[in-house]
This record gives sequence, structure tokens and C-alpha cells, in this order.
Amino acid sequence: MSFKKFLTATAAATALLAAGNAAAEVKFGALYPFSGDLALLGEESYRGLEIAVQEINANGGVQGEEVVLERGDAVDNNQAIGEARRLISRESVAGIFGTYASSRSIAASQVAELSGIPYFELGGVADEITGRGLEWLWRTNPTAEDMGKLIVEMVVEAIAPGIDRDPGDLRIGIIHEDSSYGTSVAGHQERYGEEAGLNIVTVQAYPANTVDMSSLVLDLRDREVDVVFQTSYQNDSVLFLQQANEADFRPAAIIGGGGGYSLQPTADAVGHDLIDGVLNADFTQYLVNTESTPGLEAFVDAYEEAYGEFPRSGHSLNNYVGAKAILQALDEADGFEPETIKEALAGIDTPFGETAAGYGVKFGENNQNERASMMGLQWQDGKLVTVYPEEAAYAPMRLGE
Repeated sequence: MSFKKFLTATAAATALLAAGNAAAEVKFGALYPFSGDLALLGEESYRGLEIAVQEINANGGVQGEEVVLERGDAVDNNQAIGEARRLISRESVAGIFGTYASSRSIAASQVAELSGIPYFELGGVADEITGRGLEWLWRTNPTAEDMGKLIVEMVVEAIAPGIDRDPGDLRIGIIHEDSSYGTSVAGHQERYGEEAGLNIVTVQAYPANTVDMSSLVLDLRDREVDVVFQTSYQNDSVLFLQQANEADFRPAAIIGGGGGYSLQPTADAVGHDLIDGVLNADFTQYLVNTESTPGLEAFVDAYEEAYGEFPRSGHSLNNYVGAKAILQALDEADGFEPETIKEALAGIDTPFGETAAGYGVKFGENNQNERASMMGLQWQDGKLVTVYPEEAAYAPMRLGE
């Protein structure tokens, strides 16, 4: 054999050996708003998924294969659709994780449904996500109904007694951004509020990108609203709090519905003096009775090691818990065909209180996690602490201060 042929044969053998030793990979889409108005919480949500994947890969991957995330930017509904198509047709993903923003999730998951590709929603709460009865969509997180119901319970069981008022005597104003997210939550607030005998004096929608809420604030003030429910993203949360302060509108309670009210940057933007006392209902946050959330402290440590800062909201934790449950279930399966994934997810049976978010995981009607739940929160001394229910509380609720 000539030296040239020897080199050629050696190179070929080396390439074959490298191919044989290369770690097998399974690819999943990660579809979130990484740019645009919702980028902060989109990125925060993705970080939770990324930490779950890092942990799974450090322990040998899923079915011995390394999990690879292919990112897609769902900056708006149209791009969410386009990116879902790209992930499925060009990247050949086994499934798609996402998406935080309900409207983006609704749009993109329809693409996955038509393609027969599993879609795992880890953060969007709108009714329509699972309400369509899709075969290939699973949602691990709590819902708009969970949020609306919890807020009403907080008013009846904690806020009204805490300010020495009968719940039915309180004048309730419901305001919300007008996408599927805000509309879903507000609808449940209104329904559960009426069932509880609350006096709802107004329900008003507005565009999330509004730049002026002064007329809405003045209307609430003129109606002598005692308690405001606001379902919002970050910019409209900040705008409402600032303009309510400017108008000297000081209701007995403001209760946010997730989104912007869970973000430390929101508190920093409006100032800690202004946000202190504001209540919220959302995914599990970090100042909580950790006996109710096993694994939460380890997640925070992993987050700080990965990103060099404390988590910015509970959205990362919530995505971590959902992704980890799904990936661990897939590790017990044999292959990544859609039907195999469906069968694996049907077998998930994690009891309440056994995840870092405090809830359990079991998919019920329309593939919704029937063991997901939210918690009541309050900004105290510049920090978002858990105040409801009592067994999960980090600190007592402060009212009338």
C-alpha cells in the first residue's frame, strides 16, 4: 500500500471511529419570545427549561441521548407560526417546549398539531391553550382559571377580614390586557367573584402596549373602587402603578395576575415604596416555605451558577419543573416517536408537594396538568414573598399599612 493510500485509509477509519463514539443526540425546540416586548419573561422561562436539560444531560441524557435545544424566537404570533414550522420541518425536532406567552402558544401549537408533533406548554395560562382539545399538546403549568379563582379566594378569606370589611361590601374593579391571557383570567375573576358575592363594579380591557392608562385610573377612582384586579405584562403593570400614584388613587388592595407583577425589574422600575403592599397571584416564587417546595433551593443554586444572578421571577422555576417531569418520563420510554411520547406522558403521576414548585404532575382532561396550582404573593420591603395559602407562606400578609 502506498503512503498516500495508507493516509486515506487511516483517515477513513478515524472518521468511522469518531462517528461511532459520538454521543447520540435528540433535538427539541425551545420556542419563546426572545426579542420584543415579552423578551424578559420569555428568556426567564427559557432559562428554567435550559437548567432542566443541563441536569438531565449531566445524568446521562434521555434514553442515553444528549438533549439539544434548538431555539425559536416567538416575537409575535406570525413568527411563532413560522418558527414552529422551521423547527419541525428543517430541524426535525422530537417535540417543542414553550412558550410563556399564551397567544404565541396558541398559534404555534396549532402548527405542531397539524404535523403530529408533541408540544409541551410550560407557562402559558390562557383557557384556549388546552380548551381546543388538541391531541398533541400537553400543559404542565397552572391555568387562567387557577389564577382567577385564587385571587377571589384571597379577597374573601384573607383581604376582606384583614381590613375588617365584609367581602360583599368591597367595590371590585377588574382591568386586563386584551389578549387571550388577560381575557381568560378576567373572565374567571368575574365568574368566581360573582359566585362569591363580590360587588364587581367594572370590567375593562386595554391593549398591552398602551402608553397611557390615566383615563382608566381616573375611572376606577371615580367609581370608588376598593380592590383592583389587574392581569398584565410588565410595561402595563408599571404604567398602571405609576399613574395610579400620580392620580392619588390608593385602593385598599391591588392584586396582580402574574406577568409583570412577579418581576423584580417591575419593582425596581416603580420603586420599592410604591410597590410595597401590592399583592399578586402567580406561579410559585422563591420566598416561600421550602417545606412545601422540595428542590427549590437546589434550583436557585443551579440558576445562580449558570447565570450569575438570582432568578428574576418564578417563571424559570415553573418551566424547570414542567420540563424535568416530561424529560424524566421520556427517559423511561423507548424512542421518541410521537405515540411513544404520548404513552410516556400518560404515565406521569407525581403527587402534590413533590416538585420544586410545590404542586404535582398528572395529565387529565385535554392533557392539562390537573395537579398544578398557584400561590398568593405580596411585595414586602422590595421582595416578592409568599403569603397565601398559610401552609406555604413565607410571611404574613400585610394590609392597611
